Amino acid sequence: MTSVLYDVPGPRAVLRNRILGVVTVLVILAVVGFVTYRFILTGQFSAEKWYIFTFSTVWEQIFAATGRTLAAFAAAAVLSLALGFVLALGRLSDHRWVRWPATVVVELFRAVPVLILMMLIYYGLPVIGVRVEAYWAVVIALTIYNGSVLAEVIRAGVESLPGGQREAGYAIGLGKAGVMRLILLPQAIRAMLPVIIAQLVVTLKDTALGFIITYNELLYYARLLGTQAQYDRPILQAGMIAAVIYIALCLVLSGIAKYVEIRLRKSPRMRGGAPAAAAPVGGTTTDTELIAAQRGLGRHDGTSV
Repeated sequence: MTSVLYDVPGPRAVLRNRILGVVTVLVILAVVGFVTYRFILTGQFSAEKWYIFTFSTVWEQIFAATGRTLAAFAAAAVLSLALGFVLALGRLSDHRWVRWPATVVVELFRAVPVLILMMLIYYGLPVIGVRVEAYWAVVIALTIYNGSVLAEVIRAGVESLPGGQREAGYAIGLGKAGVMRLILLPQAIRAMLPVIIAQLVVTLKDTALGFIITYNELLYYARLLGTQAQYDRPILQAGMIAAVIYIALCLVLSGIAKYVEIRLRKSPRMRGGAPAAAAPVGGTTTDTELIAAQRGLGRHDGTSV
């Protein structure tokens, strides 16, 4: 029995998939077992290696470093989204004097690694008499890079929409700004939301690069703990704790993104309901314009086109 989009595997394919699944699980267990064995053999689970984490002051400093990581991420995320929208609108502009500079900025800063941007801002600007704190060097570098990436994400989302969406907006009397604000951007954001959230997760993890320019965030403090010779240099233990905290933060961010996605899916504005009710410039709407708008916005008889 077959489907249009999917062929049901036969007995041989099912057996092959099961064998591959078992082999994959065994390989993963073998790797985990080998790493655990090496940890035990080298004494990484000994009390001496974990003794430094029994002090409440150490955990207070870990939480404070996590707060500095979140502070840099929050500022960079908000500014990156704002910059991404501005650059995306610039790239979608009909005016060359707006579109070309936006394109140059996006293509340039997408190609420059975040770490180079941080080092240029923190170590390079003082050469010309401009000094920037480590916090702002991290935020500015993350904003420039991730804003450029998000600009391409938003632009791709808008351009992936059917042409009827734009035409329907013009048919009911909306100008280009109204079509973009009420019709195209809401749908593009909803379609690109998983990609946007994935880029924000990258932004959160890239804050760890700030330790290279001495920004006292989570990785910087974990590295400091790992170099304490009087506590047997617990570098692996500090790294594991930092990794667990980063994983928890990313999971929380993904959970928030899932909640926002569900709310947007239920919102009538994000389903294209608001633009269809907009009044045309002339004051009344003809039957032809209404039909064109309904078809373009996917609201003809309540179903998507």
